[in-house]
Amino acid sequence: MNKMKTTGTKVASLPAPSPARLYLAGAALALALLAVPHAGHAQGIVRGAEQGGYEGNRIAGPVGGVVGSAVGAGVGGAVGAVDGILGIPYRGGYRCRGYYNRYGHFRCYR
Repeated sequence: MNKMKTTGTKVASLPAPSPARLYLAGAALALALLAVPHAGHAQGIVRGAEQGGYEGNRIAGPVGGVVGSAVGAGVGGAVGAVDGILGIPYRGGYRCRGYYNRYGHFRCYR
């Protein structure tokens, strides 16, 4: 019989983490958890679902509201995620140039 040559293997062990690293990791985790609600709000999922549900309910009744909420959440989440990645701020609302009439109502030129 032929004998095969065998090689020895060594096992490397990881060094024990220092207490300073554990505190730093804990602080980073706490800051990340504090930032989660802002990141979720920035992605526009909630706003998209609300707007889609409102428009769908207005146009097609309760069934349209359910479908509009689902579609609005998907589209709002996708647009919000892209805007968040690119750093585009949300300017909310419609902006126009205009004037106040004699009744105190603001009118846009266009």
